[in-house]
Amino acid sequence: MRAWAVIAAAALLAAPARAEDPAAAAARAAADGLRATIAAMREAGGARDRIAVLTQTIGAYEDGLALLRESLRRLDVRERELTGALDARRDDLSRVTGAMIAIGSAPDELLLLHPQGPEATVEAALVLGAVAPALQAEADRLKATLRDLAAIRGLRQEALATLQEGLDAAEEARTALGEAMSDRAGMPRRFLDDPEELKALVAAADTLDAFAAGIAAMESDIGPPRQDFAAARGSLPLPVRGTLLRRSGEADAAGIVRPGLVIAAAAEAIVTAPWPATIRYRGPLLDYGNVMVLEPATGYLLVLAGLGTVYGETGDVVAAGTPVGLMPGGPAGGTAAPEEPGGAGRAETLYLELRLGGEPVDPGPWFRETREM
Repeated sequence: MRAWAVIAAAALLAAPARAEDPAAAAARAAADGLRATIAAMREAGGARDRIAVLTQTIGAYEDGLALLRESLRRLDVRERELTGALDARRDDLSRVTGAMIAIGSAPDELLLLHPQGPEATVEAALVLGAVAPALQAEADRLKATLRDLAAIRGLRQEALATLQEGLDAAEEARTALGEAMSDRAGMPRRFLDDPEELKALVAAADTLDAFAAGIAAMESDIGPPRQDFAAARGSLPLPVRGTLLRRSGEADAAGIVRPGLVIAAAAEAIVTAPWPATIRYRGPLLDYGNVMVLEPATGYLLVLAGLGTVYGETGDVVAAGTPVGLMPGGPAGGTAAPEEPGGAGRAETLYLELRLGGEPVDPGPWFRETREM
């Protein structure tokens, strides 16, 4: 009996290994992927086509960041589950441990005898023999739970370090992207200077709707790329990685209804052109922050409002996937949010509006992520 008690007590240290907790495995894979992207971002600065490579790696970083944040949330949930299970079993575990310690510390001669005689001694031995497998199983479960908790807490620290490293690398990559966009030369242009009517339109604008309608009515030497934009309906990627907050026609908290989409995105998330287009306007407008107006086809305008930084110049012809700006924010805005491992960081909002013939149309059906299935 003493030998069994020692074995049962040692089971907390000797229980067989088992597969890694799914939440921990997902977090480990996400951290590994994000580290690979960080390395790619740091190598992109010397690439031949810096704009394309930096755009791709920053986008991959944003995807990896979102995946790692989700994994951290799952880790937090799993840790709470394990801790709650341990707390709920605390009394039972205390009784089991106390019994094991009492059996293990009793003199051998007492373990071999029962006060009621030999038959009672045999019966007690049979009972303890039946209880032994249950105690062993309980010890195994406790060992696995404690091991999972230790792994989760270690992974959290590893993930936080990766998030901070990713934040630093992303800031470097965004700086390099801004420099590359400023240094590029030989871009296709429809004209070299802003037409006077555009300057007058900006000065007189009182609403985004009136401004966009005025852009559509301008008679300037700007033309869209020759692409079949109408055939792309339902296949366009959203210009920023994020979460759809409101569809066209849905009222916000103040009861205001807008004809476009509102997308929540991370601070400093990269914004790209979803289709080849000509930049009709880029710059500040009213209280919308920076506004980018793209012309993907004759009669169509894509309005992006709420950017923090804009790239390119009015008249530039940009290819699909070309960065046209960044969302507002910065390190203080929580791009990587290393201090909040289970949070999503502060979100910025991008307003997206599609107009045809000067009138807004529902942009939802045009994009893969928002089209009705």
